[in-house]
Amino acid sequence: MHAAQFAEHINILQQRTLDAIQREGIDGLIIHSGQSKHQFLDDNHYPFKVNPQFKAWLPVVDNPNSWLVVDGVNRPKLIFYRPLDFWHWVPAEPTDFWAEHFDIVYLKQANAVEKHLPYDKSKYAYVGEYIEVAKALGFDLVNPDRVLHYLHYHRAFKSDYELECMRQANAIAANAHTAAKAAFFARRSEFDINQAYLLAAQQGDNDVPYNNIVALNEHNSILHYMRLDNIAPDFHRSFLIDAGASYHGYAADITRTYAFENGEFSEIIAHIDALTIKCAGALKPGLNYLDVHKLAYHGVAEILRDTEILNMNAEDAVETGIVSTFFPHGTGHFLGLQVHDVAGHVADDRGTPFPPPPEHPFLRCTRTIEARQVFTIEPGLYFIESLLADLKGSELSKYVNWNVVDRLRPFGGIRIEDNVIVHKDRNENMTRELGI
Repeated sequence: MHAAQFAEHINILQQRTLDAIQREGIDGLIIHSGQSKHQFLDDNHYPFKVNPQFKAWLPVVDNPNSWLVVDGVNRPKLIFYRPLDFWHWVPAEPTDFWAEHFDIVYLKQANAVEKHLPYDKSKYAYVGEYIEVAKALGFDLVNPDRVLHYLHYHRAFKSDYELECMRQANAIAANAHTAAKAAFFARRSEFDINQAYLLAAQQGDNDVPYNNIVALNEHNSILHYMRLDNIAPDFHRSFLIDAGASYHGYAADITRTYAFENGEFSEIIAHIDALTIKCAGALKPGLNYLDVHKLAYHGVAEILRDTEILNMNAEDAVETGIVSTFFPHGTGHFLGLQVHDVAGHVADDRGTPFPPPPEHPFLRCTRTIEARQVFTIEPGLYFIESLLADLKGSELSKYVNWNVVDRLRPFGGIRIEDNVIVHKDRNENMTRELGI
């Protein structure tokens, strides 16, 4: 499965690279996997995170001090770091399905890489984070805009290999979500629920693509809640989990919300769940992603009206912007090598800015939807104390049934998130097809 798809993937990257370097008028790219970083005033290292431009070429995410030399024509050269080191893990010589597509040389000392790089670096660009390393090696051209804009823009279009990696990531995450759900209904703490998730995923905190959001009760209203209480609350009312998984460097990003008991809050969860499915189905080539967000925004307005949180019609709720108190973020984003994948706010492969409109400032994608793109769809409805306080002090306060809001505050909020591949003639909701 991987071998044929990966060969095609390499061919696609070769063509993109050739187009990008011809635009810049250079001979090739030198892509650095990255380096380990010491913690400040310490001899321990931060967890290593690989350069996304490096892992776009091969599923090596855990080997710093490695390099790629690519020119779009010749077989890519991989300078693979294998030190003599009895303190740390040293990777084996590559034999996986991808290895045959690279000319591989081995690097024993990180600071001895120059002998493996092109002698004349004036026609090559360094792509990576470590500017001081690039300068020390003699690179004048570092992360050129015309190259990166082109590569980032076209990274939105996934190869068959990439799509399969993302399906696998979703499968891992879906299994782990099921374990986390069971831990919630067993009345476990946030810490224990997260441990159940990681155990089922067989991935550690540094392996999953982002810090899991595992929130109980009022914590559901904190959009990026990263704390994990290790003591279970007295009452389990609600549970929001936003957690993913990695496969060959590609990410899944799934969110589910649960109520411990049936009632008013569980009914709102059902409404948001239906809205997620509706918006996922609305993705289609030629439509702007902003239109999908507007569909979600109007859908939340209808839910606020139907559940009597607001006593105004949906059209007026949208027009006044009152919906943003309860749904302050965007409907979703590109997904791929990065959780919030790149180039969501550009109009073309030259990086022409296409920012979100002022009324929806946190929308992460304004691109035209096309086949082979992968999106998250994640509408939400929250009871966020600071935003509710601002609303209560405004002229729009009279349209809020505060008694209903006060009943729902202890539940925190709701978000439901699916991962969707857009095809020419259909959408593939990877998450729903896994049964969660």
